[in-house]
Amino acid sequence: MTPTTAATTTTTATTDALPGLAQGTWSVDASHTELAFTARHLMVTKVRGRFTDLTGTVSVGETLADSGADVTVQMTSVETGSADRDAHLRSGDFFDVEAFPTMAFRATSFEGGSLTGDLTIKGVTRPVTFDVGFNGVATDPWGNLKAGFEASAEVNRKDWDLTWNVALESGGVLVSEKVKLSLDVQLVKSA
Repeated sequence: MTPTTAATTTTTATTDALPGLAQGTWSVDASHTELAFTARHLMVTKVRGRFTDLTGTVSVGETLADSGADVTVQMTSVETGSADRDAHLRSGDFFDVEAFPTMAFRATSFEGGSLTGDLTIKGVTRPVTFDVGFNGVATDPWGNLKAGFEASAEVNRKDWDLTWNVALESGGVLVSEKVKLSLDVQLVKSA
C-alpha cells in the first residue's frame, strides 16, 4: 500500500502539534487497533460490531498537509457476537463480501482535530470526516516506536447503498440508517 498525500488541505500547521510523532511511514498495528461500529436495532437498543482484519499506513510529513493515510479492511472480518447476524452482514443484503471483499479509506486532509478522506464500501466512494484525538507516542519494551489515535464519525449507511431494512408495525425500522464509527488505532514506526 502506498501512503497518500493529503493534497486538498491548505493548512500549513506543522506536525509539532503532535509531539513525538516522527516524520516518515507508520504502519497500523492491527493487533492493537479496533475499528468498531454501532447501529440502533428496533430503534430502542444498540448493536455493536467490529472489523478484525485491517492493514494500513500513515505517512507523516513536515506539515499536516504533507501527511496522509491509506487503510484497507477485509469485510469478511465483521464480528457482532452473532454468527447469524454476521452472515447476514456479509450477504448481498449488506456488504456483499463476495463481490466487494474490502472497504478502503484514503485521507484527503488532516487538520489536527479532524481527518477527512474518501471511504469506499461496495464500490461507492463518499467523503467522511472523523473527529481525531492524538493519545501520544511511546516506545514498547522491544524498542518499537508506537503512536496512538482515537477517531469517531457518524455516517448514513444508505450513502453506500447499504439500504436493506424492515419497517416496524410500531413505526420506525429494524436497523437505523445512522451508524457510528469509532477507531482506536495504534501505529508503529516502520520507516
